[in-house]
Order: sequence, then structure tokens, then C-alpha cells
Amino acid sequence: MYYNEKNGGPNHHIPLPANWKSQVEPETLAVIHWMRHFNFVLSANLHGGALVANYPYDKAQEQRSRGYPRKSNTPSPTPDDKLFRKLAKAYSYAHHSMHQSPTCGEQFADGITNGASWYSLSKGMQDFNYLYTNCFEITLELSCDKFPPQKDLEKEWLANREALITYLEEVHQGIKGLVSDENNNGIAGAVISVHGIGHDVTSGDQGDYFRLLLPGTYTITASAAGYRPQTVTVTVGPAGPSLVHFQLKQDTLKGPMEKKAPATSVSSKALQKKVVPRAAHKKTQR
Repeated sequence: MYYNEKNGGPNHHIPLPANWKSQVEPETLAVIHWMRHFNFVLSANLHGGALVANYPYDKAQEQRSRGYPRKSNTPSPTPDDKLFRKLAKAYSYAHHSMHQSPTCGEQFADGITNGASWYSLSKGMQDFNYLYTNCFEITLELSCDKFPPQKDLEKEWLANREALITYLEEVHQGIKGLVSDENNNGIAGAVISVHGIGHDVTSGDQGDYFRLLLPGTYTITASAAGYRPQTVTVTVGPAGPSLVHFQLKQDTLKGPMEKKAPATSVSSKALQKKVVPRAAHKKTQR
């Protein structure tokens, strides 16, 4: 992504290398297939050993030290940095004590941190989700004790229960809708771009899309191969996502778009509900 940033390439839905399947463990392969099969919108992965909500990017643009993990202290913000900060704070402030930055050996203002400013880590799951899928993910370090004894598990659950629910509710913000053609057929793989934010999402196999955004007024463009782009201006409020549909007209000069095998997405009925986050492993043990 950093190479593409310098040379004009994309920082979203970056193609995987041709031989990627031979470079990963079976569990990683299964998770990647899972994420490519469903059009996830928001997720979190859960860890212990610290008490902080960590958001992308995890990998620093420049890694000056040779140790692992590599201490960085230099933030590497995504184009959605303000949104990620809001997501992290939503968890931190709903947690029993995370936002108070209790001593776990390190202090974090508001109980949140950019991953790279904490330490630089390559090939983390939250970076992967943001760069290769439509999903926005953060990493939750839930306890100073990486392996809490059984007698402390109920206390840890009670400390995190409301924060988990609050984080789930964060999926209900931004815009969502359908991208269809003139015959009301859903267009899969349509690109949803937000002017001023250099990170796009794509529609699922039924043309449904979801784009997390903070409250504000945005210029949104939907585009797909073989169709004329459509641009609208929409105001996003704090109470819930705005419903924005796109109906694209066929570009007669280019002809209809080629049908590709897209990721399976939630149905249009699920637009009134939502995809829920799920937990998975990411960071190495510290």
C-alpha cells in the first residue's frame, strides 16, 4: 500500500499475490476465504496483555529498528483515521476502565492508540481487512493479564460486556443502499467512492453496499464497468445510516459490464439489520 501511495496505485481491495495460498497457514487461509465470501462491514479481534483499543494502520511506513515487534512511535493513519478513532473510543469509553488508561506498563490517552505509533507490525489482520476487503476492523486488548485465572473471568466479562455491545452498534452509521441497473438488477462489484477520503468500498453480489462514515455532508460516486458513474451529495446524521440508492445507466459506448464472481453479501433485506462483527486472532503474543 505504501508503494502504491507513492506510485499512484490503490489503497483498497489490493490484489493478493498469485502464490498467496502457499504463504499462509491453514487457519489463515480459512479466515481469508471467509472474509472474501461474506461482505463484512465492521469487526474486531480480541487479545490480552494490555488494555487499549488499537486501530490501523499497524505497520509503520518506515521501520528504523531491527527488533520485533518494532517500536515506532510514529502514527500511520488511514484515510479513515477520524472514523477509526471514533470506533476505538466507543469501545474504550464503554469499557469499565480502558479509557482511564490504567497502568499495564504503558499509558494511552483515552485508552486508544494507532497501531504503528505503539509498535510496527506487518501482516496484521486489521490492516489486511482494511486494504483487501470492505471491512473496518480494530484490535481490542482486553486485559493487563494475558492469561487471567478462572476466578477473574467473570470480572473481565463484566468489564467488557457493555463495550462489546456498544461497538456492535457502531455499525449503524454512514450510508448504505443498493446499486442497480435500469432494470433494477443489482450490480455486483460496483465501487463506492467518497470525495476527499481515499478509500473505496464495493457492492456485494446483490448490489448492496455499506460505507461507514462520520456525520457530515459528503459527495458520493458509484461506478461500475460498462455503466455511467452516478454522483450524489448526502448528509449523514448521528442517529443512523442514510439510505442512498444508485441506479446506473449503461454506457452504450463501452457496452455492458462483464459479470464477475463477487463476494457473497448479505441480502437486501439485511439492509434493515446489519452484519455483526466477529473476533479473530491478529497480534503475536507479547
